[in-house]
Amino acid sequence: MRTKATKAGSILLLLLTVICSTKGRELFHTAYSQTVNNQTARTEPLTIEHDGRRTYGMLSRPAQSAGKTPLVIVSHGFNGTHNVGRNYCQSLTSMGYQVYAFDFNCGSVNSRSDNNTMNMSLLDEVRELKTIVRHFKKQPDIDPRHIVLIGESQGGLVSALTAADMSKDIDKLILVFPALCIPDNWRDRYPSISDIPDTTKLWGVQIGRRYFEEIHDMKPLEMIGKYRRPVLIIQGDADKVVSMEDSKKAVNEVYKDARLHVIPGAGHGFRPAEQQEAAIQIERFLKQRKGK
Repeated sequence: MRTKATKAGSILLLLLTVICSTKGRELFHTAYSQTVNNQTARTEPLTIEHDGRRTYGMLSRPAQSAGKTPLVIVSHGFNGTHNVGRNYCQSLTSMGYQVYAFDFNCGSVNSRSDNNTMNMSLLDEVRELKTIVRHFKKQPDIDPRHIVLIGESQGGLVSALTAADMSKDIDKLILVFPALCIPDNWRDRYPSISDIPDTTKLWGVQIGRRYFEEIHDMKPLEMIGKYRRPVLIIQGDADKVVSMEDSKKAVNEVYKDARLHVIPGAGHGFRPAEQQEAAIQIERFLKQRKGK
């Protein structure tokens, strides 16, 4: 069992890892556009208005498509952005999927939706993802029976919670190094709600008290099992941030139809070869489950 110090250190490492990768992703925004704007896909910005807010994202479509197509919605992790979508767009659009990758409101200092991280809320992110799902279910070129969620890290937790509440609307769920441990880790740091300060600042990102209050008593593994459809979890066995035990428990004890693919030597965030392996596993998973 991890000590409190180790878990607290994991939180800091999680944030540092994602923040550093976010800066790199922003540098590659142009490269992302070039990747999906090829002979197999076309991409364009899409902003979704809802509840007095706006969600900025990028929608990629197969260059050759007719009628209704399946959709993948990609959710980034803590302090990430829609640029995470570049890891998935090319392979998924080549399979005929539309792909929407977006910026959570208040989810990042680089968010193009709202970059006020003091208002970050995991529950708000769940509500935002639900709104996006509902938006696309109404679109004439989307097959509402085949909507897939992909979530990385904190976005994995958000996707898992969303799927649990929208089980009939989500065809398949893919979790990439999902941070199912977030509530447990923060409870270790702030055992009582009275211990939570007004502002928590980690690696230059300020987070307000509400974020921690809302998840203080949350137990994700007791919540996510309401989703009964196919689930794929991908994680590296060298991940020092997110517990492999949580992923194993989710597959073996919580989900009805799930499998875990472990990438040897991969940490929290994949290198190019590891990302390619993940893409292959996702493609196989979607093809095997096609039509179910």
